[in-house]
Amino acid sequence: MEQVHAVVLAAGKGKRMRSDLPKVLHPVCGQPLIFYVLDALHHAGISSSIVVVGHGADRVREAVGAQARYVEQAEPRGTGHAVLMALPHLPDDGNPVLVLYGDTPLLTAETIHALTALHRTSGSAATLLSARVPDPSGYGRVIRDGDGRVRKIVEEADCSSEERQVMEINAGTYMFRQQALREALRALTPGNAQGEYYLTDTIGWLLGREQQVSALVASAEETVGVNSRQELAAAESLMRRRLLDRLMEGGVTIIDPVTTYVHAGVQVGPDTVIHPQSYLEGATAVGARCTIGPQARLVDATVGDGVTIVASSVERGAVGEGSTVGPYSRLRPGTRVGRFVEIGNFAELKNAEVGDHTKVHHMSYLGDVTVGARVNIGAGTVTCNYDGTRKHHTDIEDEAFIGSDTMLIAPIRIGKGAVTGAGSVVNKDVPPGGVAVGVPARVIRYVTAERRR
Repeated sequence: MEQVHAVVLAAGKGKRMRSDLPKVLHPVCGQPLIFYVLDALHHAGISSSIVVVGHGADRVREAVGAQARYVEQAEPRGTGHAVLMALPHLPDDGNPVLVLYGDTPLLTAETIHALTALHRTSGSAATLLSARVPDPSGYGRVIRDGDGRVRKIVEEADCSSEERQVMEINAGTYMFRQQALREALRALTPGNAQGEYYLTDTIGWLLGREQQVSALVASAEETVGVNSRQELAAAESLMRRRLLDRLMEGGVTIIDPVTTYVHAGVQVGPDTVIHPQSYLEGATAVGARCTIGPQARLVDATVGDGVTIVASSVERGAVGEGSTVGPYSRLRPGTRVGRFVEIGNFAELKNAEVGDHTKVHHMSYLGDVTVGARVNIGAGTVTCNYDGTRKHHTDIEDEAFIGSDTMLIAPIRIGKGAVTGAGSVVNKDVPPGGVAVGVPARVIRYVTAERRR
């Protein structure tokens, strides 16, 4: 099977976006627009891609990395000129060339496959992607003859009153026979006073020489391009629904898709239920049989099976099997919660390791801490980890009982089975089994293992 070369047009500034960020790097569901286009090409089996960059070229290169090769269009001289810049970098091997925009995130690999197949079977010099939309305002119209063959593309400003009624629009994605593309580009002339060359004019040039042009009608959704903040929001909504549908097809219950927000890289196991106003972002992975939300936010989080997270956030951390978090708690970066742990309301954990079966129920702050298994953290406990210059670590060993309103002045170690009294300020290590009370706390006695149980 012949190879297909792809040219991705990503040089535009996107003036209507009113942004310093290159248009193709604006995110949809947590991923830059151009990433979706490159993913679609990859899944369509097209590995030879050239990205034409211009405005913000270095930032686009940095974001995309080694996924493609790059050509820079130093002056914004139109889409035809952009493809012309890419031609010397394409192998002159006769294989077809796919030209598409980097701001069309909803285009699928299946449609690229279908476009490629039609191009091959029709023997056309060019095959373009079109769509039928209820409101074609602002788009070029695809005009066909009585036999359905493409006869011309007419920009809206040049449409007759009859042509304005045509609902089939040019979507801006083209597959060319390589030699036909090279010849048509060489023949282009500037289309306006700014000296810009339009890729659309190649279609007219080919048709004017009796060469065949075909068109594949795609869904209107797939052809959506992003040129404004409004169109970015529309693409976000469509992509989010697509991602949620994929999760639901995999066995996930989404109570209200309209108020559930997921990123492209999110994974969720079967029989998990996601409640409204929940946000699953970045590389978040959620296990099976979980309850997420309402009002949960997970960012680059790893969540085991059977976890419940209600009205709380987990950022770049992990929650183990069977644990519960919330409501109204925050697990900050670096926090790793073990199995069957209970994190209650108004708890904040940062860079914390929490062992299995531990309880952190109410209004506590645990920062820069290692907590063992089967520990009880009383309400109002604070690890005082910052001395004004440096952060210090706290170690709380297995089966310790930390009384309510305890202040643990780091660096400090609370030994296995040790107890602190309510309201204590602990500024020295407490040995295993020790009972420390007071301000500052001192060890007043020891408890046996039997009594601890």
